[in-house]
Amino acid sequence: MYKPYMIAKDLVAASSRPLILSLLAEGESYGYALIQRVRELSRGEMEWTDGMLYPVLHRLEKEGLIESEWRSAESGRERKYYRLSQDGRRAFKAEKQQWLRVHNTLGKLWKLNPVSI
Repeated sequence: MYKPYMIAKDLVAASSRPLILSLLAEGESYGYALIQRVRELSRGEMEWTDGMLYPVLHRLEKEGLIESEWRSAESGRERKYYRLSQDGRRAFKAEKQQWLRVHNTLGKLWKLNPVSI
């Protein structure tokens, strides 16, 4: 069933890489916090799951775009924290440029103001 208020899964999947890079450009984080931040930023319209997030994080780590480190949280529980690598910072800038180009192209069709690239 089509739910107009939820973002399509294909679009959520396509945007996961630039979103993760953008979130980590703000500072290091762990998986659950990334899921919560996306929910907050999208006002609940984007639902990320562990099964969606962690494969993308592992792929970005394998590509050398992010680095990770296990640490104990205040609760005493171990958490894996992720941060951008130098290559990840360059990839973030490139992804941002690409998505702004897509946004501006759609904006022209929808009569929206362009965003500076």
